Amino acid sequence: MEKRFHLYVSKKHPALWLTGLLMLLSVAARIAVFSQMDGTRVWQQVVWPAVAVILFVLMIFISGKERLYKTAIPVWMLGLWGVWQLHYVLAGKLLWYVLACICILFFCVNYTTIIAGRHKPWLLFPLYLLGLGVIAHIHRQRLAQSLSVEVLFPGYLLIAGLLVMLFAIKIHADGKYHPTWKDRPDGRYIRSSSAIEQITPFIMPQRCGANILFEESVEITQLDRYIRAKRREGMPSFGATHAIIAAYLRTVAKYPALNRFVAGQRIYSRGEDVVICITVKKEMTKQSPDTVIKLHFHPGDTAKDVYEKFNAAVASAKDEMENSNIDDAAGFLTATPRMVLKAVVWLVRCLDYFGMAPKFLLEVSPFHGSIYFTSMGSLGIRPVYHHLYDFGTVPVFCAFGRKRRAEEIKDGQLVERKYMDLRFNVDERICDGFYYASLIRYFLRLLTHPEELDRPPETIEQDIP
Repeated sequence: MEKRFHLYVSKKHPALWLTGLLMLLSVAARIAVFSQMDGTRVWQQVVWPAVAVILFVLMIFISGKERLYKTAIPVWMLGLWGVWQLHYVLAGKLLWYVLACICILFFCVNYTTIIAGRHKPWLLFPLYLLGLGVIAHIHRQRLAQSLSVEVLFPGYLLIAGLLVMLFAIKIHADGKYHPTWKDRPDGRYIRSSSAIEQITPFIMPQRCGANILFEESVEITQLDRYIRAKRREGMPSFGATHAIIAAYLRTVAKYPALNRFVAGQRIYSRGEDVVICITVKKEMTKQSPDTVIKLHFHPGDTAKDVYEKFNAAVASAKDEMENSNIDDAAGFLTATPRMVLKAVVWLVRCLDYFGMAPKFLLEVSPFHGSIYFTSMGSLGIRPVYHHLYDFGTVPVFCAFGRKRRAEEIKDGQLVERKYMDLRFNVDERICDGFYYASLIRYFLRLLTHPEELDRPPETIEQDIP
């Protein structure tokens, strides 16, 4: 994978605040200079560049710690605005107009590559000096022609802000992966996957058209003993759900591709953020409402960690059943007219497709996660084959049911054993069949030797870059 420098700015750095001040002053100066013009000129000279500059300021303060590269978007907005303005300034001078457009393109392309970490950030300095030189040249020409020069003050302030920001830009030195282009708020784009893996989401664009159903049974004699031992250790409500989640986390630690998902016909990895979705009811009655809880785990979490996080989340969800964030969001949407709701869902789908859905929206969505668990055991029935959702990102659905007894012949004698059935629905696009077979064998082995879940994994494997 290409070596990149991960650039960021900190809100604690005074240079960043000075940058924001200079850029906002450039907006104020632009409004003061051009606000008396007619409507079309105001749009050209004030609204477009002001929106781009304000967007730049918001980005450096809100997402500058992890996603500074996105400031290339308002820079390109300013570049397009510059091309538009030069069309009027250099009317009839085609050669000069083409050269000016090439310079603007050069600036925007180089800013994008530098801020994305392809080159050292100090290379921004000569780039800004180039812009400053262009403004100074126009300034001199306007003076020679006895024209007003205050129209250039907003440009001077903008370039000054960019120059000051250079002192606030730092390089991440923690050795960890940081987001860049094509990444999403909830996942890292897999860039080194094979060609067939990259084209598969286009051949099978829907999750329900790429699902695989299979069933496994696990002998639970050791699991029952383990559960009783954990209860004696001070975990009175420890059950099969905790053990299954802990085994899944341990499987992700060894087989990280299990924590991938497909969105916008691209394959992403959640890395070490395993998001478990599960439905809970306040009471086991037909009238009792249910809600979906989402839990964030780490592949290194032990069974004890799972027990504490899971029980705390369930208790909180039951206490706040009437005020769940997920239920509140759903209730707000269903209160709107059908056409409005349809338009909102369409917009969310579009934002999700392009990886632009805000993180808070992904957090309240029960359709975005690593896996959806459903327990049929508390209902006294066998597990179902649950469909995958085309909306969202959940690539795995696991249902497990009540325990059952089976009589088998062992060493010529009839013995009775206890089993638990698990039924899976998985998205085949995130990894191949051999990988799935390997991880399922490992997952089942953990459930038959659950004592391994008390220890953190020796190593946590990393997904391909």
